[in-house]
Amino acid sequence: MTGGIIALIVAVVIVIFVVSIYNGLVSLRNRYKNAFAQIDVQLKRRYDLIPNLVETAKGYIKHERETLEAVIAARNQASSAGAKAAANPGNHAAMQQLAGAEGALAGAMSKMMLVVERYPDLKANQTMSQLMEELTSTENKVAFSRQAYNDAVMTYNTAREKFPAVILAGAMGFQPADLFEITDAQEREAPKVSF
Repeated sequence: MTGGIIALIVAVVIVIFVVSIYNGLVSLRNRYKNAFAQIDVQLKRRYDLIPNLVETAKGYIKHERETLEAVIAARNQASSAGAKAAANPGNHAAMQQLAGAEGALAGAMSKMMLVVERYPDLKANQTMSQLMEELTSTENKVAFSRQAYNDAVMTYNTAREKFPAVILAGAMGFQPADLFEITDAQEREAPKVSF
């Protein structure tokens, strides 16, 4: 009888322990998914600003059509990759695709900013100036959101990899999450905005 009670107590303690690990990992996973949602909001804001920038610039830089088309194509690709990543921020392939698309967009935007520099009338345009200011503000918000997301991912991955959670995490469906980082050094640079 005493052995049965001890076995029952041990079983209850183990169940509570496993439930505690599970709930902790769920909480951390939801935290990094929420952090990605904040990135997604800022990326969508940026994606909405870019067509306005291009439309404003079209009238001034008619000979730079290829650059403008490259910006729009990169924006569309990044927007599509962002939607896939937002659907499942834990998906390794989607996060890698988003990082690559964001890098390509940053490169296209940098080229566009170089072109804008050559057109003083465009630089002086009030609408263009306001859009550039909003874009700069959005880029800062993206950077802060990306940092918060990466911090949440690091906390989740650390908790997932600690003993004894590491024994249970894979079996309970908790896969490692990817950081949102740009791997190409040139792509790490934000578009240069100066007036």
